[in-house]
Amino acid sequence: MSDFDDLFGAQGPLAVNLSAYAPRREQITMCEAVAQAMADREALVVEAGTGTGKTFAYLVPALRSGRRVIISTGTRALQDQLYRRDLPLIAAAIGCPARVTLLKGRANYLCRHRLRLAREAQARPSPSMARALAQVSAWAERTVDGDVAGVTDLAEDSPVWPQVTSTIDNCLGQACPEYARCHVVAARREALAADIVIVNHHLLLADLVLKEEGFGELLPGADAVIVDEAHQFADTAARFFGVAVGSRQLSSLAEDVLAEAVRAGHDLRAFGGAADALVKATRDLRLAFGQGVGRVDWEALPAAAGAALSDLRDALALNTTQLAVVAGHTAGLDHCRGRATDLLGRLQQLLAGDASGAVRWAEVTTRGFTLRVTPVDVAADLASCMAAQPASWIFTSATLAVGDDFSHFCARVGLNGPCTLRLESPFPFRDNALLYLPPGLPPPAAVEHTERVIDAALPVLAASGGSAFLLFTSYRALERAAGFLRARLGRQPPFPLLVQGDAPRDELLRRFRAAGNAVLLGTGSFWEGVDVRGDALRVVVIDKLPFAAPDDPVLKARLHAVRKRGGNPFVEQQLPQAAIALKQGVGRLIRDAGDTGVVMLCDPRLTTRGYGRLLLASLPPMARTCNLDEVTAFLGP
Repeated sequence: MSDFDDLFGAQGPLAVNLSAYAPRREQITMCEAVAQAMADREALVVEAGTGTGKTFAYLVPALRSGRRVIISTGTRALQDQLYRRDLPLIAAAIGCPARVTLLKGRANYLCRHRLRLAREAQARPSPSMARALAQVSAWAERTVDGDVAGVTDLAEDSPVWPQVTSTIDNCLGQACPEYARCHVVAARREALAADIVIVNHHLLLADLVLKEEGFGELLPGADAVIVDEAHQFADTAARFFGVAVGSRQLSSLAEDVLAEAVRAGHDLRAFGGAADALVKATRDLRLAFGQGVGRVDWEALPAAAGAALSDLRDALALNTTQLAVVAGHTAGLDHCRGRATDLLGRLQQLLAGDASGAVRWAEVTTRGFTLRVTPVDVAADLASCMAAQPASWIFTSATLAVGDDFSHFCARVGLNGPCTLRLESPFPFRDNALLYLPPGLPPPAAVEHTERVIDAALPVLAASGGSAFLLFTSYRALERAAGFLRARLGRQPPFPLLVQGDAPRDELLRRFRAAGNAVLLGTGSFWEGVDVRGDALRVVVIDKLPFAAPDDPVLKARLHAVRKRGGNPFVEQQLPQAAIALKQGVGRLIRDAGDTGVVMLCDPRLTTRGYGRLLLASLPPMARTCNLDEVTAFLGP
């Protein structure tokens, strides 16, 4: 018996000190594998099914190793959970104290310099902005760490936050007059002295790729890097190996040029004209994209976008010229000049379009846009970065494999022959979950598909009394389904109906849990990272197999690259990604050993296409039925 058996056993310190703890063989197996990988400085990939306890399984060896460990998560919610709950509990239970730091991106920390600029620039602020600035100013006098999460009575999307926090673009670095009191610098210094540093994927990749977020680089001193929610890692990495120019960066530059010119006492006529030209060019480019939103291939941009892009390039060039006239006058204006020059260079790279192995595209939102060059494959770049860090790299998630095959994930993140481990969920899926494949539904491309899905779901919702997630692969299907469901249920539905977009995601989840019998309709953001336990969630309905949109510019480029080298794009790219996404959606149902419920998959391709068997085999082992009576009996009292 290993000492991990003792630690995790029924009489061990975790069971004795943690009231909700239950021993699991799968957890011990993962813990031993993580400890071995850390000792040998090897790469390890672990798929740990829901309920395995993977968080404890990597935290215990991290604490006991006595080594410097970086833990990267996909969400701030998991960051906070690790820092505020899991690590303190485990460290106290097993008697392994450690210096632990939670490190966030710049936008999470107050910038004293930008707060002063915001107060000086607001000669006649709106009442709401004046109140927000007053709140932030009062809090700034008493905060120790500058984490904006400490201001609980201001919304996360308050317009004041971009005014009083910094980005890598507008941070003055050591030239800042507030550098000695900078909260970001203090947080980085604390992280460099810590045993365990908790970051997110964006921050880790910024330090890994750009060497610009760490203020001294976190990675060179790390003995191990543990990447949780690792199924998100490759897509996040693609942003850092690419080039981007966004409307927010452009507008922020124009605002900062004017603010710094005012502070320096310069004549605003020249600066104001250049800044106004940049604001206008940015606005005109957004208008040129039209009313549509989403990802657009560069070759499919509207004709009007070409002239607007040229105007934007000219506006950036004008700003660099005007700022060059006052070079050396103030650190703020010099930094603005550097930002304008950098943005101009990136825009020219985008316009040139000569990046091999990359795809150009635009991401258009209701109010803005981002122009991007994204590498088709980041595997080689990630492999080089990891090879440069003599550390153990451990990747884990509940969804990494297709069946027992990890090759798709490993190929995407540049791992060659790592140790792999797949652990099934210890939860009793065979007894507690039922997979329902409703018969007679039309093909997913049929116009009537969404309406028929709602009709098929209604008797299931009646049997469960609500308590359901209805997950869709597109906003269009979500909106149509909400309309059909409201029409079928009438003005007084038998359960609360919650629809994504009606309120912020966290607020919808709060209402869902509080109601106990609500039905929530959602898209991508509800497919993963959502944990609802107990009878509040007894049914998960999925409208279609989650194949990525075939017109997505990045996916199209990846499929073309596979086809060009003689591979099968569907088998190598589309199918594995759909399998992983489907597992994420199905994984919303059973979150605890006592949970029970039905997963309803409404895509007939699961039974009519050969690949359906592979997708079904990738799911947890559930009983399967096409009989509605069996479903209602399963859900009944």
